[in-house]
Amino acid sequence: MGFTIGGGSRSIRDIRSGSRRRDRATECTAVAEYTGLWGWAVVPGARMTSGGCSCGSDGCPAPGAHPLPYTGEIPAGATLDTVTAAWSRVPDATVLLPAGRTFDILDVAAPAGRRALVRLERMGLPLGPVTATPDGRCQFFVAPGAAAELPTLLYRMGWDDADLDLHCLGPGDHITAPPSDHAGLGPVHWLRPPSLDTATAPPARLLLGTLAYICHRLTA
Repeated sequence: MGFTIGGGSRSIRDIRSGSRRRDRATECTAVAEYTGLWGWAVVPGARMTSGGCSCGSDGCPAPGAHPLPYTGEIPAGATLDTVTAAWSRVPDATVLLPAGRTFDILDVAAPAGRRALVRLERMGLPLGPVTATPDGRCQFFVAPGAAAELPTLLYRMGWDDADLDLHCLGPGDHITAPPSDHAGLGPVHWLRPPSLDTATAPPARLLLGTLAYICHRLTA
């Protein structure tokens, strides 16, 4: 898969490896990678400014961490030219990914998430991408449908009565994606970036037992 730039054809990996500056061009490149390489839709998000949330609402319930109103979604499959044109209309936007389509999100506290990630990798279980947010969370990409299945899965695993700091994001939810800033607290980072091996999110049941166990241990 490639994009045409200045009459030549370059792969998105070549584009990605060019500039690491965190400016609008870098965000456009990231968005084009998400849409063109991994098949994820992207939604322009609000950003925190010195005057508050860029949405302009005095009573914003999620300052700097929600989709911008009245902006269009950039669909999965969009080319770099399409992304650049769309982002030029919202140059200060953050990059948000909608959950509930190609992935849901298992969201846990960062200490539990980092510990679980090490254990899951040692166990050789299939893993999708994982992010770390500046507000102290880890977000594991899992197959869509997890949000609806979570209560049943926890019940079957015996964790339904446990006090777990474990949540699932699904349809209607969005996450801030690297390299964007989240809620004015700093950038989101990849702990496990998407790749040809990890972009397809695994079923939640493969990760949930380990995540729930470690969340419970750390809470206790």
